[in-house]
Amino acid sequence: QVQVVESGGGLVQAGGSLRLSCTTSGLTFDHYPMAWFRQAPGKEREGISCIISSGDSTYFADSVKGRFTISRDNSKNLLWLQMNSLEPEDTAMYYCAVRGRRYGLCTDSSPSAYHYWGQGTQVIVSS
Repeated sequence: QVQVVESGGGLVQAGGSLRLSCTTSGLTFDHYPMAWFRQAPGKEREGISCIISSGDSTYFADSVKGRFTISRDNSKNLLWLQMNSLEPEDTAMYYCAVRGRRYGLCTDSSPSAYHYWGQGTQVIVSS
C-alpha cells in the first residue's frame, strides 16, 4: 500500500519562509517524478513544482519561480519544497504527489498525471 505524507505547513508572515517535506512508502521512490500542488479555496488544484526521479531536472510554475525550490533525497525517500518570500497569495493546501508512471520528465503539470497523493499540509501567509 502506497502512502504519501506531507509535513511542514503552518502560519507565516508575508516575506517569510517555510519548508515542506514529503515522504513515501510502498513504492520505489527513486523511480518516480514527484510534484507539489496547491489548492486555494474556490480555486483549482495547481501544479507548482516537479522534480524528475534522478533530481537532475525541475519545473516551476511562473507563480513560484525564483521563490520556491524543490529537492529530493532518494536515499531517504524524502522530497522537499523550500518556499521563500512567501506572499498572501501563496495561502493554500499544499499536496505532494507521485507521478503515475516511472521516470520521464516533468512535462505534464496536470493533477491527472499523478497517481498517489498525500492528505495535504496547510500553508497560511498573513499580510
